Amino acid sequence: MSQQTHAPHGRESRRDNGLAVRAAAARALAPVIAGKGSLTGLDDHQVVTRDRALFKALCYGTCRTLPRLEVLANTLLTKPFKARDADVQALLLLGIYQQLYLRIPAHAAVGETAGAARLLGKEWATRVLNGCLRRLQRESAELQAEVDRDPAVALLHPKWWLKTLRQAWPDDWRAICEANNLAGPMTLRVNRRHGDREMYLERLAAAGIQARLCLHAPDGLTLETPRDVETLPGFAEGHASVQDEAAQLAAVLLGPSLAPRPGARVLDACCAPGGKTAHLLELYDLDLQAIDSDDVRLARVEDTLSRLGLSATLAAGDATARDWWDGTPFDAILLDAPCSGSGVIRRHPDIKRLRRPSDITRLAELQARLLDNLWPLLAPGGTLLYATCSVLPAENAEQIDAFLARTPDAEATMPADLGWGRASGVGRQLLPEPDSHDGFFYARLEKRPA
Repeated sequence: MSQQTHAPHGRESRRDNGLAVRAAAARALAPVIAGKGSLTGLDDHQVVTRDRALFKALCYGTCRTLPRLEVLANTLLTKPFKARDADVQALLLLGIYQQLYLRIPAHAAVGETAGAARLLGKEWATRVLNGCLRRLQRESAELQAEVDRDPAVALLHPKWWLKTLRQAWPDDWRAICEANNLAGPMTLRVNRRHGDREMYLERLAAAGIQARLCLHAPDGLTLETPRDVETLPGFAEGHASVQDEAAQLAAVLLGPSLAPRPGARVLDACCAPGGKTAHLLELYDLDLQAIDSDDVRLARVEDTLSRLGLSATLAAGDATARDWWDGTPFDAILLDAPCSGSGVIRRHPDIKRLRRPSDITRLAELQARLLDNLWPLLAPGGTLLYATCSVLPAENAEQIDAFLARTPDAEATMPADLGWGRASGVGRQLLPEPDSHDGFFYARLEKRPA
C-alpha cells in the first residue's frame, strides 16, 4: 500500500485561507456587481484575522476598477456567465484585479482564485477561470491597450459619470476621476478636550506612527499609512476619531455662531454616522439635538458619542417632517444632506455601480424639501450650514441659489477669505485631492431678523 504524502501543514493552511478569502470576497461582491447591494457594513470577520486586510483590499479595489475589469472579463470569456453565477463572475474580476493591481504572485492570483470556485459549490468554473486568467497572463499588455481606447474604461468610470463630471467641471473632470480612483488617506480628528493635535502628533511619533498636520482643518492629522484604529494612542478613550479633513470644516464654519453662545441650541439633521455631531460637542458647550431617519445608523452615533464621553439628545426622525420637534427654535442647524456621494467615490467605490442618473434629480428634490422644512425651525439671526459630500452643482451651488431665490429672509454669509476650496455660487466647493481631502460643498446661511 503506497503512502500518500501531504504538503506541510502551514503551507496547506495558507492555501486554504487563500481560497477562503477569495470566496468570501466573491460572495461580498456578487450583489454589488448585480446592482443590488453595497460594501457598506462589509463584514471582514468571515475570514481569519491575518487575511482581513487582503479581503478589504480585494473588495474595494475590485469595485474601484470595476469598469475596466468587466470589459477585460468580457474579452476573456467565450460566453458570459449566467445571472445565477454572479459569484463566479466576481471571482473572475477578482483574479483580473489581483494580476493587474496587486503584488500577488501569479500562481496565487490564478490558482487560488480559480480554486475558490469549489468553495462556492461550482467546481465546473475552476477550468473556465483558470483558462481566462492564464490568457490574461500571456496577453496582458495587448488586452489592456485595446480596452483602454475607451475613456470610460481607462478612467474607471461609467460613461454617464464621465459626462456628468465633464459638464460640471470642464477643466477638472479628469483630475476628479483620477482622484476617485485612488484610495483616500486616513485622517484623524484630534479631540481638543484631551489636548491639541501637536501633542497628539508627538504621541503618534512615540508609537512609531508617522503623520502630518492637515492644511485646512485645525484639528486634523493625516496618517502616512492607514492602520487599525485600535493601534492608535488613546483611541478607545476618545482622544481621536477618524474623519476626513473636508468633513472637519463644518465645525469651523459654524464656530463663529456658536463660540460666543454657551448652551446654544443646535440641530444636527441627518446626523449619522455622527462625526460632525461629535466634533461640535468636542469644541463647544451646546444643547444639541441630533436626528436621523435610520435607526441602525443612529445607533452608531450613540456609540461614537459614548466612546468620546459626549452627550446629545438623539432621536429617530425624518428631517422632511417635524413630528420630532418640540417647537423651540434652534440657534444653529447643520444640514448634512443626503447626496450622490460623488465627492467620496474613492471611499465608497461601489457608488460608481449603484448610482443612476435619475438619482441626482431625486436627491436634489429631497435636499430642497429638507431645506424648506428646516428653515422655519431656525431662530431669527440663526445660522444654517448646508453640507454635502458631492461635487455636482445640482446638489450644491444650484440648490442653494434656488433656495435663496424662494426664501426672502435667507442671506448667504460664507466667508470670503477661506484658504480652501473654490467659490461655487454663494458656497464653497472642495474637489477630491490625492493624499488630502474628499470632495465637499458648504454654504452658510443666516436668517435675517424679522
